[in-house]
Amino acid sequence: MGVHECPALLLLVSLLLLPLGLPVLGAPPRLICDSRVLERYILEAREAENVTMGCAEGCSFRENITVPDTKVNFYAWKRMEVEQQALEVWQGLALLSEAILRGQALLANSSQPSETLQLHVDKAISGLRSLTSLLRALGTQKEAISLPEATASAAPLRTFTIDTLCKLFRIYSNFLRGKLKLYTGEACRRGDR
Repeated sequence: MGVHECPALLLLVSLLLLPLGLPVLGAPPRLICDSRVLERYILEAREAENVTMGCAEGCSFRENITVPDTKVNFYAWKRMEVEQQALEVWQGLALLSEAILRGQALLANSSQPSETLQLHVDKAISGLRSLTSLLRALGTQKEAISLPEATASAAPLRTFTIDTLCKLFRIYSNFLRGKLKLYTGEACRRGDR
């Protein structure tokens, strides 16, 4: 095995370990900057959304779950300070993680939880943990807390409530494709300078 094959092997091993939520020792701290990594999580989120689209029984929650608003005003986003973008992404990830964990608990308490649905919820939880670890390795959490005035002046995170698994996976997919992708793209570009 030549030296040129090692980065590809490292990426492959990293991608295999990430769904387990395990830290990947020796992985480049900028693994999230490889577009294939984020695209893999986006694909999983879309698959989960598609599976739940036609689901009627077992996909409705007995209570509403609060999720982050995933709409992005691109003009406002580009004008936003990096710290505010980071704060919005970290708060969104935290709220989305709580929402999916709550969805998992509600699904487990349903009369007959589907194994397929449970598998997609478990994948989403694992994916969010892995993405959180990848963002920490990139150092973006420091940006979110670097300026105390950023948290004081930032508008509170916009949220709304949902009542189905399909809507939860749609929010998950939109968040990854929207705010997270925008933010990681910019963080990776800043890191290249």
